[in-house]
Amino acid sequence: MDTQQHFDVVIMGGGIAGNFQARHLLLNIPGITVAVVEPRSDARIAEVGKIGESTVEIAGMFMTKELGLGDYLVERHLPKDGLNFHWPKNASRTDSVDDYYSVWALRQPLVHAWQIHRGRLELDLKQMNIDHGAAWFHAAVSDLDITPGDALNRVHIRSGEGDEQTLTCTHVVDAAGRAFLTGRKFDNILQAPEHRFDVNNGAAWVRVKGVKRRLFRDPDNTANGTGACPYYATNHWLGAGHWLWMIPLSREDMTLSLGMMHHHDVIPGADLNSRDKFLAFLEANHRVLYDLIVDADEIDFMYWGKPAHICKQAFSEDNWCAIGDAIFFADAFYSVGISAACVQIECATELIRAHLAREPQVARKRTAYNDYILWFAATNAHMYRHHARHLGNASIMSWRIYFEYIWWFGSLVPAYIGKWHLDPDFIAELLDNCPRHFHEEVYEEFNELIDRGANIGFQDCYRADQIPGEFHPTQDHLPYLENTWYEPGSLNIYRSVAATHAYAAKWWAHLQKTAHGPGWMLRERGRRVYLGLLKQAARIRLRAALHDVQHALGRPRTPFEVLQDDFASYRAPVAAQPWMAEIEAARAARKKRGRPATS
Repeated sequence: MDTQQHFDVVIMGGGIAGNFQARHLLLNIPGITVAVVEPRSDARIAEVGKIGESTVEIAGMFMTKELGLGDYLVERHLPKDGLNFHWPKNASRTDSVDDYYSVWALRQPLVHAWQIHRGRLELDLKQMNIDHGAAWFHAAVSDLDITPGDALNRVHIRSGEGDEQTLTCTHVVDAAGRAFLTGRKFDNILQAPEHRFDVNNGAAWVRVKGVKRRLFRDPDNTANGTGACPYYATNHWLGAGHWLWMIPLSREDMTLSLGMMHHHDVIPGADLNSRDKFLAFLEANHRVLYDLIVDADEIDFMYWGKPAHICKQAFSEDNWCAIGDAIFFADAFYSVGISAACVQIECATELIRAHLAREPQVARKRTAYNDYILWFAATNAHMYRHHARHLGNASIMSWRIYFEYIWWFGSLVPAYIGKWHLDPDFIAELLDNCPRHFHEEVYEEFNELIDRGANIGFQDCYRADQIPGEFHPTQDHLPYLENTWYEPGSLNIYRSVAATHAYAAKWWAHLQKTAHGPGWMLRERGRRVYLGLLKQAARIRLRAALHDVQHALGRPRTPFEVLQDDFASYRAPVAAQPWMAEIEAARAARKKRGRPATS
């Protein structure tokens, strides 16, 4: 029997993206009605077999600030102590971490990030959303009827028992990941390598429990100790045409995710697409990892031959959108996937809120958000261009990580903190001044250095003594956490982006001098990229000054300024408030009734 129910929003998919979206809508739009459609049973949801267990700064802030999950994450998941990187000193000897050149995170990140047990998180979020008023349908989406403009949309669902229902709604959110519900419906997914800058990779991974972490690094050996816990970082192990992740998921049973992204033109998928092949690869190429998991209890093994894809459209004028893996996936190297989904979710919530409120800027926001998400996806894919050549070269890849960290911490993280991804004017400026061409120049330079067999030394992205000015990529160009406390508009993103270009220019000069000697400015590319970065930095500084003027003229009073006004009448107490009178009265009353006068 086909029955109908109506909701403001129907979310197709109850994984991490769908649950995040439901909670964000419920917390930010009073009275909104939300349905989540998910075909998996609770037992299947509880499984951990998913890529995407490590988070970075944007996802960490989103989960704590936007979703209010800070206490929950502390109590139910593991902290992430940064990213560590390891390259074999000699490919034939990889018995211990001492056989690797390593970059170690020195402290916990300024902004907390987490290693998340996906099965646990998704089940817990499901219950939180139901408790908050979301309707949960244990069913599969059988079809979609998307109607033009603002007419009602229909999501047809079928339970495992064959019962059919139609959910009518104003907005449809595709959070069903690789089911590609809107992707198939609207021919919206591009999977050929040429659509994602020739990234042609695959993924193999295993989950195990009962890991003896001392086999990785003995905590009693403090000779190479840092302020962070190395095991509870995301450890990257790199080699020719591949890298591996090592992510702890649970302290109770010492569950570990150990996975690999490989490039098919270097390592064919047919050589990795089974558990035995994967373990044999580890034994031959990263013995330290093989020893870590070979005697542990296996939970699962999975292989994806073609995980990478990108979409043509994220937000439609017909009130459907896609988030998470339903939009794009390129590579897991920097753990950006969940952060990207969080940005998409905030854009979707703001667009839905504005549409339900009938605000006049809906169409403009939709166009801007769609453009921004597609830019973000393409930029993320471009970040893995030429990985097949660079990953196994410790010299080149350590310089590359340093360079890419500059942009993440100097541009993308502060842009998120300041909520600039929700500002159509900023989005237009960003898209007009995309720095991707500078990155391509850097990658081409690396290719030429590899071709000539150059050793340009080893970079550590956490040290502050490698380029002038005591700069290190993870430092803040602005005191954005200390001075703005997430106050809208207070964070001058232009100043941070200008500093990013200036530091990138310093880094480029250091690379050129190291690779080509003191006459590097005579090289056409060396001079052109350096001057281009400095010119862009100067231009953006002018825009930063304009922002300060505009913000000073029109900004609201900050919470701290309000606090200061209130504090003007403050008087320090000279004594504690009296408390004994009531206690003495209670004692007297008990004594009068003939009961003991307890203390």
